[in-house]
Amino acid sequence: MQLDKNLLRQILKDNNITNLNQINDLIKEMVKDVLQEALEAEMDDHLGYERKAPKDPAQTNSRNGFNKKNVNSNYGSFDVKTPRDRDGEFEPQILPKYSKDISNIEEKIISMYGLGMTSGDIYKHMEDIYGVEVSPAMISKITDKVLPLVKEWQTRPLEEVYPFVFLDAIVFNVREGGRIIKKAANVVVGINLEGKKDVLGIYISTTESSKFWMECLTDLKVRGIKDILIISVDGLTGFEGAISSVFPQAEIQRCIVHQIRNTLSFVSYKDRKEFAGDLKKVYSSGREEDALVALTAVQDKWNHKYAYPLKSWENNWAVLSTFFKYPVEIRKMMYTTNAIESLNSQYRKVTKGKNIFPTDDSIMKILYLATGNITKKWTTSIRDWDLIKNQLFLIFEDRLKEHAR
Repeated sequence: MQLDKNLLRQILKDNNITNLNQINDLIKEMVKDVLQEALEAEMDDHLGYERKAPKDPAQTNSRNGFNKKNVNSNYGSFDVKTPRDRDGEFEPQILPKYSKDISNIEEKIISMYGLGMTSGDIYKHMEDIYGVEVSPAMISKITDKVLPLVKEWQTRPLEEVYPFVFLDAIVFNVREGGRIIKKAANVVVGINLEGKKDVLGIYISTTESSKFWMECLTDLKVRGIKDILIISVDGLTGFEGAISSVFPQAEIQRCIVHQIRNTLSFVSYKDRKEFAGDLKKVYSSGREEDALVALTAVQDKWNHKYAYPLKSWENNWAVLSTFFKYPVEIRKMMYTTNAIESLNSQYRKVTKGKNIFPTDDSIMKILYLATGNITKKWTTSIRDWDLIKNQLFLIFEDRLKEHAR
């Protein structure tokens, strides 16, 4: 799990951290808090109700104070309070009765959850490898501990300028109000002036609309973004008006790959190869004028069979053709949302074992944890960034001059 650098700096600042010993003490306190919360979660699971919540009148067992225990960790020793129950039946699994050494079991559970393991998989793994039994309810409570981190990550400050931003969505099944409904996790990926990718935010929605996208983009602006040069999107509903209202100077590029896929889905198999070859002459043209000539040729040849999908190219040409304004290197960056589709592909891998999510929070937990694992590898600038950056500063000189260095 990876914390945002800005968040880490803020934690160090708030705690007046100036040396390694203070860092170690801070981590020790965090480990202590996590362990204490895990013990409380185990007792909640054991009794069937949370602390201070009303209990079932038929339930005779209840909490009965604490036992103090000193435990050792990689960061030093500290005291924790182990909850007791009146019937004396509570046997903590995270920290067994006679154990005084911890192995960060909660961290292991959270890590496994972030890798896409189901509650059943985690239960079996913890039992087989560590000899610890953890129920699905307890796993859920433990992984809920990341929700404050999700909120901090989702509200963290962003940079002032992003040359490229990509918007795409991945759909999940969620149980809500006794029925299964479709919800979209709308993912925003940005590339900063150093050419490095980052997931700027994930927003859960039931419908796509200009109002929804305006709220998402406004959130990005509130978090510090002042300007976006180019925004690449798939066929999201209502995006043009939303983008123009929040970032009026941003260039909008509709993903050509999405457009091609959608068009070909209407074309019969026997025509697909020939049709795709004709269509390629449109988006592979060197100039917009040549592309329009090629599009007219495709319409003349195929309109009698496929007028409906071809109409989409004509109706959306203003946002499909944006990339023709730019050099080849920038075109390759903006004409498709591949930069975010590869991320969504990895999200699908970690969520494939979860056919139905119980809540929106359960989606956010796993996507947040997966994001931390995925973005650990995003340490270098994208290929040819020096050339692309030079082109951007020439084209958008007025908007970028204060960021030149």
